[in-house]
Amino acid sequence: MSNTVRATLALYLVLFAAACAPKVDDQVVYVEEPTITVEPTYTGKYK
Repeated sequence: MSNTVRATLALYLVLFAAACAPKVDDQVVYVEEPTITVEPTYTGKYK
């Protein structure tokens, strides 16, 4: 077997192993709570 064939097979083996590896979720996402404001009430034009 030539060296290029061996290198290609080794590369495909590494790619296959990386694709089958379990995914690690180590990212932490912080979400800020939205501030709730009260809408102004309509009191009329002359009040």
